[in-house]
Amino acid sequence: MAGAKQKEGHGTAVAGGFFRILLYVCILFLIIFLGKMSYHFGYSIFHQVPVASGEGKDVTVVIKGGSSVYQIGKILENKDLIEDAKVFYVQEKLSNYSGKLQAGTYILNTALTADEMMEILAKENVEGQPSQETAEENTEPEGTINDDIYEEVSQDADDTEE
Repeated sequence: MAGAKQKEGHGTAVAGGFFRILLYVCILFLIIFLGKMSYHFGYSIFHQVPVASGEGKDVTVVIKGGSSVYQIGKILENKDLIEDAKVFYVQEKLSNYSGKLQAGTYILNTALTADEMMEILAKENVEGQPSQETAEENTEPEGTINDDIYEEVSQDADDTEE
């Protein structure tokens, strides 16, 4: 009888050792996975690559007043100008354009880096951009049909972001 109890104890010890090793392997894979994800995120922040090479494609972007940097990033991501809005958010916070992005209508190109887009969105490079003053002068007073249509289009655009 004593031999049977020893065998049971030995089996339990082997099973416990197996699960302990399995736990260590899982933790090791988790650490490697998190390290790779962190490296990729950091690399994306500091190694800016345009979405398209060559001439790229011009895209018109409308940034509404009061938009946060993350919301601007989502707009750019939805227009296929950047790959990740979270990376854009961190890039903006670390750039010289932090807090300088402004509302308006812009023409951006898929061959631009995030820094070049931020320069345009901060209105520090207005070459080739639509005149914001002309656009404001040609608008009708608030409450007109055109404003209602703009609101509907803006809301539809917000719905597609989610």
